[in-house]
Order: sequence, then structure tokens, then C-alpha cells
Amino acid sequence: MLGLGFVGWIIIGGLAGWIGSKIMKTDAQMGIILNIVVGIIGGLLGGFLLSTFLDVEGGGIIFSFITCLLGACILLFLVKLVTGRSRV
Repeated sequence: MLGLGFVGWIIIGGLAGWIGSKIMKTDAQMGIILNIVVGIIGGLLGGFLLSTFLDVEGGGIIFSFITCLLGACILLFLVKLVTGRSRV
């Protein structure tokens, strides 16, 4: 994911955060900036978790997107679990 550059992180992070918020049903409470932040942090979280099992360095753009999406869903789930609310 580091090879994508800053703009790539924003684009993939934004898309992954938005789709993740749709999957986790938190899209109504989130704006574009929060979607991007959730996607980027989710990408870091997903990359960290997947790197224990797989080689994530040469995965490509699709693998990076799926990693961000997985991480964003996990992050949103954890936030919902900690806050005890159905909204982020």
C-alpha cells in the first residue's frame, strides 16, 4: 500500500471507507472526510493484520483496496462495540 503514494491512499481509503460504512450501516452519520480517515486507518489496520498471514507488499491495487475495506469494516465494528451505539 505504501507504493500507491499519498493521492492513492486518499482515493482507495475514501472508497474503502465509504463502502465499509455502507456495509456496516454507518454511512448516514459519516461524511467524506471521515470515510477517508476510516479507510486509511482501516488500511493500516488491515495491512497489519494480514501481514501476519500473507505477503502484503506485492499485492497490487485490488489487494490494497480489499485490505482497506476489510480494515475499515473491522475498525467500524470495533468503534460500534466500544461505544455501545449503532452509530459512529
